[in-house]
Amino acid sequence: MDDAVVLGKKGYSLSNTLGEGSYGKVKSAYCDRLKCNVAIKIIDKRKTPRDFLEKFLPREIEALRRLHHPSIIKTYEIFETSAGKVYIVMELGEKGDLLDYIKITGAMKEDIARIKFHQLASAIKHCHDSDFAHRDLKCENILLDEDLNIKLSDFGFSKSLSRDENGRTILSKTFCGSAAYAAPEVLQGIPCDPRISDIWSLGVILYTMVYALMPFDDSNVRKMICIQKQHRIPFPKSKYLTVECKDLIYHLLQPNVSQRLCIDQVLKHSWLQTPKSRLPSPLPAAEEGECSQNLREGKPEHKLQAKSHSAEREGEGKQKGPS
Repeated sequence: MDDAVVLGKKGYSLSNTLGEGSYGKVKSAYCDRLKCNVAIKIIDKRKTPRDFLEKFLPREIEALRRLHHPSIIKTYEIFETSAGKVYIVMELGEKGDLLDYIKITGAMKEDIARIKFHQLASAIKHCHDSDFAHRDLKCENILLDEDLNIKLSDFGFSKSLSRDENGRTILSKTFCGSAAYAAPEVLQGIPCDPRISDIWSLGVILYTMVYALMPFDDSNVRKMICIQKQHRIPFPKSKYLTVECKDLIYHLLQPNVSQRLCIDQVLKHSWLQTPKSRLPSPLPAAEEGECSQNLREGKPEHKLQAKSHSAEREGEGKQKGPS
């Protein structure tokens, strides 16, 4: 049965396509019951690999059903038809994703970035406190509502944490996500607590918010890992940032997992409190543009769009928001 017919019977009027992947798509629709526009992810199970059906889709649905937070995209309904199609009805990110927003508006002022980043970090705290790691944090997976509030989305790579008989977190051995946002331990295939790897991705996102640049050029992953492990972070002199903001980025992008902040420490960081110091940063800074990557240069798409390096799952379509 046609998607429009199936959804029409449930009170949804389908509209334009927001995103499309190898075996799924996201469309916008109007919901008669909610009296608002929504996003509907449509997954055809007949066209999806077994790994996705057995591992990733159940994890995503579990996360969507369990995670409820003001800065996480709301899930209204999940249902499946006898024809093998899964429909996930979600809150619509009216203003699109964070990457597109930054490309259009440029780097954020610190006061604005502080508000947005606090919303995002609060959403991640909720995930981590609920024993979930997102594992695919990137600007494209952060949507904006009508009032430009952060809405974390796309839990297709998320994982519910398991513990051994001694109560210790079982480390993740699967590389998934996007090279430009992935922590060095993930890129190197070192077993890790995926919550700590999420923190690194937060550092890349915060850097991108305040500079409208990527901190590392992922066109040569081996070289990028070398730079990351040396804790070399380029702080362009063309834009002034407070000591606190640079300090937070510096500690988020900490290659040593034992020294990287946990999410509670992130939220307690001085930059996320009332701004104080306006002094130049004493932190070591690479020369401008040494290894950062411009979001607006029109580089090849693989450098602008985060790349999936997982052999287990391709993107099944994500919400992009109205064009």
